Amino acid sequence: MTVDQSTQQLPEFAKALTEPRRPRIALMGEFSAGKSTLANLMIGSDPLPVQVIATQLPPVWISYGTSPATIVDLEGKEASCDVETLEGLSSEHTAFIRIQCEEEILKMCDVIDMPGISDPNMSSEVWERVLPLADAVIWCSPATQAWRQSEASVWEMVPEHIREHSLLLLTRGDMLSSHRDRAKVLKRVRRETEKLFRHTLMVSLTQARDAGDHPHVWAESGAEPFVDEFLNVISLLANHVSSDTVGKPFSALANASNPTADQGVAAEAAPKVDVDRVVPRRPVAKSVRARPTPRIDPAEEPSFTPKFS
Repeated sequence: MTVDQSTQQLPEFAKALTEPRRPRIALMGEFSAGKSTLANLMIGSDPLPVQVIATQLPPVWISYGTSPATIVDLEGKEASCDVETLEGLSSEHTAFIRIQCEEEILKMCDVIDMPGISDPNMSSEVWERVLPLADAVIWCSPATQAWRQSEASVWEMVPEHIREHSLLLLTRGDMLSSHRDRAKVLKRVRRETEKLFRHTLMVSLTQARDAGDHPHVWAESGAEPFVDEFLNVISLLANHVSSDTVGKPFSALANASNPTADQGVAAEAAPKVDVDRVVPRRPVAKSVRARPTPRIDPAEEPSFTPKFS
């Protein structure tokens, strides 16, 4: 797998990206690793109906806005679609599905929910052709089978400029029987993935989802460190993107903004921009038209709300 550094070599379907350029975070991992659940919780609503999430879909590109859902083909042509009836969609001829939502987190970044890498019924080309447009990856790996060789083999193909801003998230931490077991798995995976990710963390997405107003449940889920690192990544990437760089990949943006920069410098050394603090809350089903306004302490800074599963 290679990534085109030149904007002249971008795929035709990149022409469909006409909104202001925001950091693009791809969610990747093997089938049923929790990617779609994570996307729903981060965004705060379900952009796809439950019956569709489990089907074989091409990448789902979710951004801020109010436009109807569309299907983007390999030539960048868009066609309207009904997200309730996507089961028969051909991933072979589709670049991605575009969905827009008016959720606060999407004002800061786009989320790209990728197909599972281990799906035997879908060619890896379906996600490989979209990956060069991502700026970073959150790789989901179930803690009970953390970091399998099949995952490591795929990750070796991911370009360095994406890997250095990416997070490895060990999901289903609550499926391990004790804190000791969780610590052992996390230690092993961190050793095996040293220098392959910006950070490796473990989380129970179901606990985070159900935490509600119970801070001890949220703390137990392990979601807080992930939220912090996610915001750090967004801050880093936001320094290199702007509304006039719609189609360019991060590698080209970073080089253009600092042509003499050492690409081997660790991500922590890069400057950060200010990001509002995140306040988690329970996700809202699509059938609910309105959600209660969160109570905000006047002494606190403004916040937005991602959800995690």
